Amino acid sequence: MFYYLFQCLSDKTDLPGLRLMDYITFRSGIALVLSLFIAIVIGRRIIDRLQLMQVGEIVRDLGLEGQMKKSGTPTMGGIIIILSILIPCLLFGNLSNVYMVLMVVSTLWLGSLGFLDDYIKVHRHDKDGLKGKFKIVGQVGLGLIVGLTMMMSPDIVSRHTAETTDTGSAAITQTVTVDETAEPVAASGHVDIKAPITTIPFVKSHNFNYTSLTRALGPAAALGGWILFIIVVIFLVTATSNGANLTDGLDGLATGTSAIIGTALAIMAYLGGNVIYSTYLNIMYLPGSEELVVYMAAFIGALIGFLWYNAYPAQVFMGDTGSLTLGGIIAVFAVLIRKELLLPVLCAIFYFEDLSVVLQVAYFKLTKRRYGKGRRIFKMTPLHHHFQKEGNPVGADGQPCEVLLKRPAHAIPESKIVLRFWIICIILAVITFVTLKIR
Repeated sequence: MFYYLFQCLSDKTDLPGLRLMDYITFRSGIALVLSLFIAIVIGRRIIDRLQLMQVGEIVRDLGLEGQMKKSGTPTMGGIIIILSILIPCLLFGNLSNVYMVLMVVSTLWLGSLGFLDDYIKVHRHDKDGLKGKFKIVGQVGLGLIVGLTMMMSPDIVSRHTAETTDTGSAAITQTVTVDETAEPVAASGHVDIKAPITTIPFVKSHNFNYTSLTRALGPAAALGGWILFIIVVIFLVTATSNGANLTDGLDGLATGTSAIIGTALAIMAYLGGNVIYSTYLNIMYLPGSEELVVYMAAFIGALIGFLWYNAYPAQVFMGDTGSLTLGGIIAVFAVLIRKELLLPVLCAIFYFEDLSVVLQVAYFKLTKRRYGKGRRIFKMTPLHHHFQKEGNPVGADGQPCEVLLKRPAHAIPESKIVLRFWIICIILAVITFVTLKIR
């Protein structure tokens, strides 16, 4: 709203300061400060309201230290995060920008999905909440929306250098594309390519076209490349959203790791959306994607503000309203800036949380069929609970445990686990940037 108001006033008057809204850095800074303010100030009132409505966390006794003390702590605090993101974006974002629209839609879509899950848990007293298959359907649906929009929108392109040859009377632009099946739109000095191109590490040009994997389809190779891209988008949205959901098991864990990941993605978006920096650093330039920095600034501010109340000991939990949304936002954002193949490094914590649950369940079923009694790889999953569990050789149900991760006999304090996971996440963020220079 303010973005359009300032645009209108700058066209009609010469008042100083009106052009500040043209600067991404200014709007991003304002969005971060405002989201932080909303999360801290308005967040306190929302927490009080949740307490009044007796919207408390239902905790099952898993034998973890200090676990039962959390029973009754207000949940569904993800509402604070979502409001703190959306309000600054609506006020200072360019809502005609397709990248911003996709991020707002993704936030509302996953926020509604998580809210429904929390509502069922709290008001219907069903600890399992929304059935897993419905969550998957919602996440797959969002992946389809994002992938198809990127495929069909004329505003989502990647810009590459074009070579111009002077023939005397006119300059002829020679299109330099990453793949001959791409759809180039030539312009003086550059070419805009409509193709499923992404960034990969350890490669000199950093660019990879999904169409290169579907050349056998001949004339349908371009369509096949987009279909493959959409499948990858669906997988990443689902895996990252569920990974963040599983990571949200300790006070401040999912909030802090998401803020660190968001900071790394914001830097990538700023560099990729700036023609000067992208050219200097030899990374893909995505015209229009600079608007995503405004969104991610609000995202970071909202998480820092929420951490004010979510840090140990937590006064509020984000619930699935927040955790499902955070992971989905990170995945969609990475896809939009063409950095989705860097997520296995940047979001390794989320994926290890996912993997620990999958391995635990699969190993338990396998050993139960083989020995008649199921065994466990970890003392408890998701992974962070493994470190929180007392160091005995059996799980919570007394079943044998094949411990893969060595640790002290006594449980590690919750706050220390969270801090160490944050440190690991920072290291992973640094490694993500480093991989772009190792070619």
